[in-house]
Amino acid sequence: MAKVLVVGAGGREHAIAYKFNQEGHEVYMVGINPAVEKFGTCVDIKEDDIPNYALENNIDLVFVGPEVPLVNGLIDKLQEKGIRAFGPSKKAAQLEGSKVFSKMMMEKYNIPTAKHESFSDYEKASEYLSQQKAPIVLKADGLAAGKGVIIAETLEEAQHELKEMMCNSKFAAAGANVVIEEFLSGEEFSLMCFVSDRKVYPMEIAQDHKRAFDNDEGLNTGGMGAYCPLKKITQDDINEGVVKVVQPMVDAMSSEGMPFYGILYAGLMKCADGVKTIEFNVRFGDPESEILLLKLESSLYEIANNVIDGKDVELKWNKDAFIGVVMAAKGYPEKSEKGGVINGLEKLTTPVFHMGTKQVDGNIVINGGRVLLVCASGENLQAAREKVYNEIGKIGCDDLFFRKDIGHHSLILCK
Repeated sequence: MAKVLVVGAGGREHAIAYKFNQEGHEVYMVGINPAVEKFGTCVDIKEDDIPNYALENNIDLVFVGPEVPLVNGLIDKLQEKGIRAFGPSKKAAQLEGSKVFSKMMMEKYNIPTAKHESFSDYEKASEYLSQQKAPIVLKADGLAAGKGVIIAETLEEAQHELKEMMCNSKFAAAGANVVIEEFLSGEEFSLMCFVSDRKVYPMEIAQDHKRAFDNDEGLNTGGMGAYCPLKKITQDDINEGVVKVVQPMVDAMSSEGMPFYGILYAGLMKCADGVKTIEFNVRFGDPESEILLLKLESSLYEIANNVIDGKDVELKWNKDAFIGVVMAAKGYPEKSEKGGVINGLEKLTTPVFHMGTKQVDGNIVINGGRVLLVCASGENLQAAREKVYNEIGKIGCDDLFFRKDIGHHSLILCK
């Protein structure tokens, strides 16, 4: 049994901690997650205090969940103190930390992506935008908690959003630089890979639903649900994503003196003219990781250590279909309601991951944003969907909402 410290306390980190606990390890977590407190030790410490905490508590492995500490260079700081840590270096984490850097790398190494231009000057950006066609995509350069992408249906809307980002600090410093890119149409899928320098080990693919409401309406969110398998994505599509996108990027990072270790997430679009890159992330996707970690039969602890050491990784997967549906606070993704009591969680028979909850006076309450991810599996996607929505029906809270069509891309009939 090893001591594992998970950095972060959202749904993704709950799933990581849950997996380590299932494997029999002693789990510690930076941040307070009321569900993890039932089987692990949660500590409320600052990012800068993590290396010393890991040393003082003889932690065998630190697994960093969210993007912010990775972009801040936490892995480098841990490794400087001789602590085994899973995740990319600060330099490698630029792939997510800067959309401009990511696009520059794709351009330099001929990795297929949307036609785009990057801007730090509002007037030049506005002039370029006026010559494009709608719909069009605006991306804040920096981190914006999964909300820094705007898909504008008209050029008038695009100009308004551009001004909000670059002049009115809609995404604070993250929007000071902006990427304007063509809108890609096709079937989107998430291809996450364990990466050890130039070695790439693809995970099973998943698809998440970004829009807040049914029928892909409403604002973009961090993700309102995910499922696998995907009927519309073939093994040839996956192979194309690995060969033309992921492998060239990890080779490029190594060649540039920024070898990648950890999880590289490629958000891909199957277009009429081939697979193209929407974005790169440098950690598990959320909510895709929750369902994939339930599906993963191999030891996550062993995988993480083999990645760190450059050893081969073997991935074994459950053959069932898996699905996760987000229950979010009313008002999300803009201003979320907080404080509502969530009843009925003890009635659930399938895994539920806490994304934004806290415990108050013995009750689990909403702490804003995405709140819960209710998961289920079945011999096929329809069976898994029926089960997950049945489980959601056991939860009582008027301040939560959820999409009723997660997985609809792969099924004609939606519940």
